[in-house]
Amino acid sequence: MSAHTPATASTASTASTAPLVIAGLLLAAGGGRRLGGRPKALLPYRGRPLVENAIRVLREAGCDPVHVVLGASAAEVRERADLSGCVVTDNPDWAEGMGSSLRVGLASLAGTGARAALVSLVDQPGIGPAAVARVLGAYRSPASLVAAAYDGERGHPVLFGADRWADIAATATGDKGARVHLSAHASELTLVECGDVAEAFDIDTPSDLARLA
Repeated sequence: MSAHTPATASTASTASTAPLVIAGLLLAAGGGRRLGGRPKALLPYRGRPLVENAIRVLREAGCDPVHVVLGASAAEVRERADLSGCVVTDNPDWAEGMGSSLRVGLASLAGTGARAALVSLVDQPGIGPAAVARVLGAYRSPASLVAAAYDGERGHPVLFGADRWADIAATATGDKGARVHLSAHASELTLVECGDVAEAFDIDTPSDLARLA
């Protein structure tokens, strides 16, 4: 009995000091319909595909691991972009909308030990590591629900504690993403103002491409 006690104590100690794992989940499946069918992941940004910038932002903010969901022109994105070190998953149903990519991404995190997923979008280059780090810093438990805010309005990135993933996956349809879950649990949502360190614009139309210069 006495020989067993130290082992139990050691196990408890190890569990209590286990590193906090918050995964970055990058949704990069969009086909750029309003951009003439140019996949957003491959839009040029500072000489490289836009998806590489989004991955860098997540890593510099402290997300580890980083999971990436591809869709439109997935094979070309894999060929042309540096996705090394990422867990990359293809969403064959990407045309159905963001909800399907979110479901695929959350499923890819099963068994990773991550306590939360920080979800970001590939087409928001105005959101850098400073904003992502603020949202990460608001994590409290696997039940956490956190979003960046811009002048008080909810935006991305959004952090979902692991306890919420099943419900989010069950309600993420079409282009709604996690909005159903966020609306149903609005009283539990922590907003973190990021308007002073980031710009939450999207690259959706040809006129938006000037923002990538």
